[in-house]
Amino acid sequence: MRLSADLPPSRLDAGLRALTTAANHSVLWAVLAAGLGLSGRRARRAALRGMLSVAGASALSNAVLKPLLPRRRPPAGTPEFTLRRGVPIPRSSSFPSGHSASAAAFATGVALEYPLAGAAVAPVAAAVAYSRVHTGVHWPSDVIVGAAVGAAVALGTRTWWAVREQEPATLGRRRRTTPLPDGDGMIVFVNPGSGTEDDPIRAEVEEHLPRAAVVEFDPGRDFGDQIDDVVAARGPAALGVCGGDGTVVTVANAAVRHDLPIAVFPGGTLNHFARDAGVGDVSSTAQAISDGSIELVDLGAVRVDGGTETAFVNTSSLGGYPDTVRLRERWEPRYGKWPAAAVAMTRVLASAQPLTVTIDGARHSVWMLFVGNGRYAPADQVPMSRPAINEGTLDVRFLPADRRWSRLRLVGAALTGTLATSDTYTQQRVPAVSVGIVGEPVALAADGEVVADGRRFEFRSEPGRVLLYRRP
Repeated sequence: MRLSADLPPSRLDAGLRALTTAANHSVLWAVLAAGLGLSGRRARRAALRGMLSVAGASALSNAVLKPLLPRRRPPAGTPEFTLRRGVPIPRSSSFPSGHSASAAAFATGVALEYPLAGAAVAPVAAAVAYSRVHTGVHWPSDVIVGAAVGAAVALGTRTWWAVREQEPATLGRRRRTTPLPDGDGMIVFVNPGSGTEDDPIRAEVEEHLPRAAVVEFDPGRDFGDQIDDVVAARGPAALGVCGGDGTVVTVANAAVRHDLPIAVFPGGTLNHFARDAGVGDVSSTAQAISDGSIELVDLGAVRVDGGTETAFVNTSSLGGYPDTVRLRERWEPRYGKWPAAAVAMTRVLASAQPLTVTIDGARHSVWMLFVGNGRYAPADQVPMSRPAINEGTLDVRFLPADRRWSRLRLVGAALTGTLATSDTYTQQRVPAVSVGIVGEPVALAADGEVVADGRRFEFRSEPGRVLLYRRP
């Protein structure tokens, strides 16, 4: 503290004074979070976790620790602390430093989701923490403990919101197929309704695969019928798809029917499958096509009321989610996709009623049932990533509603990271599962789309059915 107070006046004083003022009420972190929010999906997750960490750290340090552990600010009357560098002395307890707690919380929260962004934010957070000593409003120990509190709160968010793994899923065994240089012999199907108007994915596909034929779907006709007609007429050596997950599963299903390998390009809004399978980079996938490098991927399938099977590459669900999808689709033309989704989710949760079902013959009352293609992680939280799509299993999770205060207990278990031991959450991995509805037919959602209504659902994994181009 004395070393800092004895520093001669310099331009550094004004900079640190401005920085510590900008961090008042976490304004600085809110501005940085807004900037991250404009930089892509991963950066948005980092910004959200950072601000949630700031909220928790600020509440803990200012509302709990300061009143419990009162401490005087550094004295103003002694010679070594007379230089305050123009910052008003707060009247609250000096211990711990709320500014340092918020700074460390934001930097740590961002780093958990996006290490590169966290590395960029860390020097700013460190400068804010030091500015509290440099301007004479905190003891160094206030800053150290405040930073520890903030980092601990950010790390603690992982107990109820898992960090998404960035490593791609493990797929099945690798095979070699006929190389298609520059995409020669491949037909790439494009959904014009997927993604955004300024999405460059289609242009990248055409650049990296100049000899591939690109076919744009007619929105007025069944996509599966269009694929079958084109395959019958042209006899391609492989199929490609540029679109969202709903389009991916349609083309993947056609590729299975025609025994053809498939290349997936992330042309949708969320692109869960492309991200999980590690085929989000167009150039890498194009190289795999030129090399003839494929890997086997499991496919999920569900038969509704004994009829035709429906495939899914990601997830399928019963309960509130299908109703949310239907409301979102109804309101999307008026409000846009994301506002419509938020309003639909709020509406459904407010009026949710439990489903009475049988799961492999055992009767349950559930709020929702989730069936994932492959193994999702973590097992004891909301699934955030998919480590494997090659084990021939389905990830089945449901939320029992026949427990007292089930929704309240479920929320409490989620926030405290104790879902694994809670009887309001059940998770298992099985090769197949049979679900019966006791009562009226309900909607089934698969890969984000409502596909059917029924009372009997037979889910199963089809190991290694999809031949996916992926570079080793």
